[in-house]
Amino acid sequence: VQLQASGGGLVQAGGSLRLSCAASGRTFSNYNMAWFRQAPGKEREFVAVISSSGGITAYADSVKGRFTIARDNAKNTLALQMTNLKPDDTAVYFCAASRLNSVTYTREQHMEHWGKGTQVTVSS
Repeated sequence: VQLQASGGGLVQAGGSLRLSCAASGRTFSNYNMAWFRQAPGKEREFVAVISSSGGITAYADSVKGRFTIARDNAKNTLALQMTNLKPDDTAVYFCAASRLNSVTYTREQHMEHWGKGTQVTVSS
């Protein structure tokens, strides 16, 4: 499956952004989908994951209560709604796909496909 993330930009602290990830190729609904991010000088880290059906989600503690992951299998799209953004959320955000059938698989090595990232910058 090919993935393309979009929707990044510059926002002030406390603001909101909605990221999107468009999928093409293999059957999107067969994959668990996730968002990762990589801040300058840091390793890429897990942000959120959603099951193939969309019924189960999980989040990193740092974003829980502020970010919401969602998917539309009819439109082959993944979204990440980000609210109450903080400067620490500044990073390149990546969408990823995994055929492992559990949202407990949240490490980079569990992901099979990656999209190119989209930059999110939060100013203080």
